[in-house]
Amino acid sequence: MRVREWDPRSASAAEIQSLVETVNAVLATDLPDDPPWVDGQVRDYLSETMPGERRISWVAEDDRLPDGESEIFAVVSMLLLGDIGVLEIMVSPRLRRRGLGRQLVAVAARRAYLEGFSTIGVEAIGGTPAIAFYESLGFEREFVETRSVLTLSSVDWPALTVMAGSIGAGYSVEFHPGGPPDHLLEAYAQAKLEAQDDDDLDLAPRSSDPQRLRDSLDTLHRRGLKPYIVLALHDESGVVAGLTEVVVPAHHPERADQYDTIVVRDHRGYGIDRAIKARMLFELRSAEGGLREVQTWNAQHNESMLKVNAELGYQPDRDWFEYGADVSQLVQSLESID
Repeated sequence: MRVREWDPRSASAAEIQSLVETVNAVLATDLPDDPPWVDGQVRDYLSETMPGERRISWVAEDDRLPDGESEIFAVVSMLLLGDIGVLEIMVSPRLRRRGLGRQLVAVAARRAYLEGFSTIGVEAIGGTPAIAFYESLGFEREFVETRSVLTLSSVDWPALTVMAGSIGAGYSVEFHPGGPPDHLLEAYAQAKLEAQDDDDLDLAPRSSDPQRLRDSLDTLHRRGLKPYIVLALHDESGVVAGLTEVVVPAHHPERADQYDTIVVRDHRGYGIDRAIKARMLFELRSAEGGLREVQTWNAQHNESMLKVNAELGYQPDRDWFEYGADVSQLVQSLESID
């Protein structure tokens, strides 16, 4: 077994396919109800990043064959942003409990240390071996979210029609596939400031200024993540009073990902959140014929959004945990284990 740094941009088609097969083996074991990946822009999904950010990846493979020709058994990627490195590790279920995951964390942690990063963060999915694994390495739990899943075939569409029209007077709802138009970018970015929250590790920081928002939308498209936006506009002032974002990934197009849903503080209490999320489901049903499900994540203390999601038909699935570790301490700990 060898571990080597790996660049998806230059990887062979066989390597990409092998990686997809490993990801699907992991999903089948850990998240059996999740849709498998397909090779839809996977290379782009793994390589494209926001300006100023970098992603470094390593793979574990059979060392008896040349680079690019052997099966990929495991992969670790580390997104470097700000002063944090965000890890994602997948190890084939048939090769677990052999120290391979720990070896991959050590490789990434040493690289983060050499590049001057102070913190490593990772998401671990409840009900999977990842929880015990990261805690055994000294990662500390920082934040918890609950994932919920909506199955479109179970939606009560007549009830949803009522919800979509339940917004208060003085507001207009607009649908923008691909992203908000240029003339609304500044107002859109201003609304995104409402979502800043210091409670979590910020493993996926939001874009809250117009240029970064443009860059974010461009990056989504390059990665094969198709964005859909529904806005609530305040008629009198023209401000973006609320927004909801859903992305349909090319590598699992049957299940969409809910991103931010935000209602600006001064415009709460007018049914905006329920109305724009209901409108989004109608638009997705029309625009994405192959879409079957939408998944969303919410902090457990966000009772109002959990209530809205329940009314729309979302069902709680499992908890997702964000963990963090001090890089220098992690490196020392792993070296002492070795």
